[in-house]
Amino acid sequence: MSMSGGGFASGIIDLGGLEVCQVSTFTKVWATQEGGPDNHGATFFEPSSLPDGFFMLGCYGQSNNKPLYGWVLAGKDATNDPSGGALKPPTDYTLVWSSDSLKIKQEGVGYIWLPIPPDGYKAVGHVITNSPEKPDLDKIRCVRLDFTDSNENDAWIWGPAKEVSTNGISIYSSRPRNRGVQAVGVPTGTFVAENNGASLDLPCLKNANGNQNSMPNQDQIKALVQAYSPHIYFHPDEQYFPSSVAWFFENGALLHTQGDESNPIPIDPMGSNLPQGGPNDDAYWIDLPIDSAAKERVKKGDLADAYAYLHVKPMFGKIGEHVGDWEHVTLRISNFNGELKSMYFSQHSKGVWADASDLEFENGNKPVAYSSLHGHASYPNQGLVLQGNGSIGIRNDSAKGKSFMDTGAKFLVVDAEYLGLVKVGKVLPGKLKSAFEKVVNSLPKEVLGEEGPTGPKMKDSWTGDERSNSIKVGIF
Repeated sequence: MSMSGGGFASGIIDLGGLEVCQVSTFTKVWATQEGGPDNHGATFFEPSSLPDGFFMLGCYGQSNNKPLYGWVLAGKDATNDPSGGALKPPTDYTLVWSSDSLKIKQEGVGYIWLPIPPDGYKAVGHVITNSPEKPDLDKIRCVRLDFTDSNENDAWIWGPAKEVSTNGISIYSSRPRNRGVQAVGVPTGTFVAENNGASLDLPCLKNANGNQNSMPNQDQIKALVQAYSPHIYFHPDEQYFPSSVAWFFENGALLHTQGDESNPIPIDPMGSNLPQGGPNDDAYWIDLPIDSAAKERVKKGDLADAYAYLHVKPMFGKIGEHVGDWEHVTLRISNFNGELKSMYFSQHSKGVWADASDLEFENGNKPVAYSSLHGHASYPNQGLVLQGNGSIGIRNDSAKGKSFMDTGAKFLVVDAEYLGLVKVGKVLPGKLKSAFEKVVNSLPKEVLGEEGPTGPKMKDSWTGDERSNSIKVGIF
């Protein structure tokens, strides 16, 4: 398998005979001023200014409750097979829905069409027009079956009512059904229409040969960290701060063994005496020092010594004050152009995605996150969030205190499996390179448990997608 770097941020990704590019220039086709999220309506676009040889795979739609911020993929046949190429035009269209009889505020009339593919091909997007005449057959391309994968609805874009309804039309963004570091689905950015709750089964694209040339190499990872490393602000009343793993071990963290709970042992600063491998069977766990003064010191952490631990991957617990928890943020960066597209804020067992257009930035491109008081859940905005139902729940207070962590100042890449361990070490700044392997060895393969404080590899987000309370479409 190809490794990485040569195709990152080059503008085009080869999926194994189907080249795709990301298009974010659009021509407005139809809009409505009511219905959908916040009752603000939605606007629908056709991609424009496609590169030579590329064809539209579907149109784009977006709710009007936020600034225009989106993209779709366009495709180009690279199989050199004139009879069975990766792309073919449709044989006809079916009218899925029209706004002609809809009594809402709208600009003209919108018509949503489903391309009818030739045998062995699938449509991966809709065509939208403002005319009842069928679109030209050459307007869009259908994709050969082996370049498609299962899809599912993601965020609700629009419907005539203020809430999602199975009566009438509903428009959604979509995402691959199977998501993870080994998954091959690629989101198209196009919208999916459901009429009266009936799904039209539009697939996503598929990386047919598993090529990872579009992943960043070690120098590119370092550049991305320098460009987008988040600033994480702590509450003004925060008493408990992060630390490095080595500091935690050096300052008295103890390893407990099931069946011998009364005899915990100190942990080597490099973690050499930690158990390695095996299932998460709760046979071992790490806890604070027994001495009360040492326990309080370790609980407070050492922000000056803290490191950001980075996990680079091809993607698309109990509540409380956790010692040793791995709360995290995830940056979703486009492989096509290296732009930050969205950011995930982990909040104990779940979290939220926020598009880049909804983030707070400082010092140029540095996104800001707010860590909740004592619990350290992360949020895109400061304030009070109740974790629970209605007006009853666990308080998560966040505010912009004087203490913050610049995650790009001190970082370690602890996993980028597509690069390999030796190459990952080259990413590290300065003297950290020589200590890299020892620090990686201090992180056991299975860390703590899924309930309560959760280690990184025990979170399903390590090899899969993030769990979300409110998921927005992401990008590989």
